[in-house]
Amino acid sequence: MAQPQVAPYGSWKSPITSDLIVSETIGVGPVVLDGEDVYWIETRPQEGGRSVLVRRTPNGQTVDVTPSPFNVRTRVHEYGGGSFVVTNGTVYFSNFADQRLYRRTLDSEPQPLTPVGDFCYADGVIDQQHHRLYVVQEDRTGDTQEPANVLVSINLEDGEDVQVLVSGADFYSSPRLSPDGTRLAWLSWNHPNMPWDGTELWVAQLQADGSLAEPQRVAGGGDESIFQPEWSPDGVLYFVSDRSGWWNFYRWQPSVTGDIEPLCEMQAEFGLPQWVFGMSTYGFVSAERIICTYTQHGIWHLASLDTTTKQLQPIETAYTEISSLKATTGRAVFSAASPTESTSIVQLNLSTGQMQVLRRSSEMNIDPGYISIPQAIEFPTEKGLTAHAFFYPPQNQDYTAPEGEKPPLVVKSHGGPTAATSSQLNLRIQYWTSRGFAFLDVNYGGSTGYGREYHQRLDGQWGIVDVDDCVNGARYLAERGLVDGNRMAIAGGSAGGYTTLCALTFRDVFKAGASYYGVSDLEALAKDTHKFEARYLDRLIGPYPERQDIYKERSPIHFTDKLSCPVIFFQGLEDRVVPPNQAEMMVEALKAKGLPVAYVPFEGEQHGFRRAENIKRALDGEFYFYSRVFGFELAEPVEPVAIDNL
Repeated sequence: MAQPQVAPYGSWKSPITSDLIVSETIGVGPVVLDGEDVYWIETRPQEGGRSVLVRRTPNGQTVDVTPSPFNVRTRVHEYGGGSFVVTNGTVYFSNFADQRLYRRTLDSEPQPLTPVGDFCYADGVIDQQHHRLYVVQEDRTGDTQEPANVLVSINLEDGEDVQVLVSGADFYSSPRLSPDGTRLAWLSWNHPNMPWDGTELWVAQLQADGSLAEPQRVAGGGDESIFQPEWSPDGVLYFVSDRSGWWNFYRWQPSVTGDIEPLCEMQAEFGLPQWVFGMSTYGFVSAERIICTYTQHGIWHLASLDTTTKQLQPIETAYTEISSLKATTGRAVFSAASPTESTSIVQLNLSTGQMQVLRRSSEMNIDPGYISIPQAIEFPTEKGLTAHAFFYPPQNQDYTAPEGEKPPLVVKSHGGPTAATSSQLNLRIQYWTSRGFAFLDVNYGGSTGYGREYHQRLDGQWGIVDVDDCVNGARYLAERGLVDGNRMAIAGGSAGGYTTLCALTFRDVFKAGASYYGVSDLEALAKDTHKFEARYLDRLIGPYPERQDIYKERSPIHFTDKLSCPVIFFQGLEDRVVPPNQAEMMVEALKAKGLPVAYVPFEGEQHGFRRAENIKRALDGEFYFYSRVFGFELAEPVEPVAIDNL
C-alpha cells in the first residue's frame, strides 16, 4: 500500500463527493406491514425529492406503488408523517400537490378519495368492519395561521362522507382501533405544549353509527408526554410515558389492574419527540411479546419484552440507530443504521435471528479507510453539568497532515431544538472528515434520549444552554489538542441555525459559520410561523408578547455589531417554518457591516432541501466558503459561491 501523501487538512482529495451523495443516496422509511408485504417510503433527490411508496412482496420483488407525479407527503403540522395506510393490498395515501387522499388497489391506478378542498390528512387507521378511515384532519379553509385540527371518520366508498369524531383540542394524533373494533384510542394536546411536553391519552367506545361515546382520559396531562399508544392482540392498551422522567412502557387494563401499570422501568428512552406522525418504536408479535427499540447514551438497542414476566431481553445487532419498528408473527421490520452503514430497511426473522436487508438508502461501498468512526464523548459545561456529543476525527487513508498541524473543526448544532443527533453513517459528515476536517455533532442540553430532565434544560434557556454546550464542546477539543482552536466553525439548520447564529453573535469562539434556514429574529418567528410551533417558544424563551424583552435580547438580528466573523446562509424560498426574510435581514446587516457574507437561496425549496442539485450546491458551497475563510487549497474545484466583503 502506498504511503499516505502529506497535505494540509482541508485539502485532501476524497472519493465521498457531493455528486456521489446525492446520486447514490435516497431516504427510506417509515415502514408499514400488510400481511406478508412490506411497504415503505423512498425519498428520491434525483426525482426532485419525490416521496414514493414502495411495496416488497415475499418473493423479494419491489415495485413502486405510486407512479410519477404522485408525491406521498402530507402537510399536517407542516412536518407531516403518517402519509399512508395499507390494508389487504389497498393503499390510501396523501398526495403532496393537492393534499387529497387517494386510493390505489393492486389492479388499479390511484383514484382520489376525498374531494378538492383546503384539507390535509395524516396518521390514518382503517376500520374494515365499518368501511371507514379514522384520520387526523387539518382544516385550512379559514385561518391559515391557526387551522382547525380534528379527528374524523371518512367513508371508504364515498370520501365526501366525513364525520368529525373529536374536536376541541389544538392537536390530535395516533388514532388507534382496538382489535375487536369497539374502541378508539388517540392522543391530544393543547398550546403551549409540544407533544414531548404534555399529551393526553383518550379512549372512547365506537357506536354502530360510527360516532364515539363515553370518552375518558386514560393517562397524560400538561407535564406527562405519552408516545405511541397501541392495542395488543388481546385488546390491552399499551403506551410509552415519561412520567418517571424517562419514556418507559405502561399499559392500561382497568378491569385487571385498576389503573396504569408500568412494564419496564429503566433509565432509557423507548419514545421519541413526536415531530412527525406515525413514529414507532415497538410492535406486537403476540399478546405476550413485544419487539422494541430504546436508546441509552445516544445508542439505540433492539430488545424483546415479555408482557407477562415484564422481562426485557436484548437482541444483538450491529446497528446503533433503529426506528420505525413494526412487528407481527415471526418477524420484525425496521429502519436501521450504524457508524459504518447508512440507513436500511431491515427484516428480522424472530425464529432464526437472521437479519435481512430489504433496501439500502445507499448502495455505495466506500472503503473503510475513508470512514471516520464517531466517538461518544461527554464534556463539562456550565453550572457543573455534563453535555454529550459524537466526535469524528479526520480520516482519509491516502493522506496525513504536516507535522504539528491540527485540523479545522465543524461543530454541528442539530435542529429541533427538541431532537437528537445519532451515530449512524452520515455521508455529509464523512464529506468533511475525509477532506481533513474534524467534526463535532453535539447533543446539547435540550436534546432527547437522555431523559426528561436533560431535555428540559432548554426550558427558558434556548439560545443560552445550547450555545454554551456547542462552545464548550469545541473548547474541550481545542484544549486537548485535537483541533485547531483558530479554525473552528459552527453550522446548523433551522433551530440549529439559530444556535449557530447565537454562537457567532454572542460568543467569540468560532471563526466562521453556516446557517441553513436558521432563525435570526425570535420575535418574527413568534409572529409568523405555523400552528404546530406557534407556542413552542413559550417554553423555550417565554410567553410572547409578555416577555418581548427576552425575544429581543436573544435575537442575533439586533446584535450584528457583536458579530465579527464570516457567515454563509442557505435558504429555501418557500419555507413557511422560517421565512426567507429572516436570512435576508441578517445578510443585509452583515453586508452593511463589511463582514464576509454569502447568501444562497433556493427556488422551490421549503424547510430543508430535497432536490439533489440543491443538496449538492449547499454542501459544496459551505466547503468552498471555509476554504476561502480558513485559507486552504481545494483538492478539486467546486462551484464557487459569491462572497461579499471578502
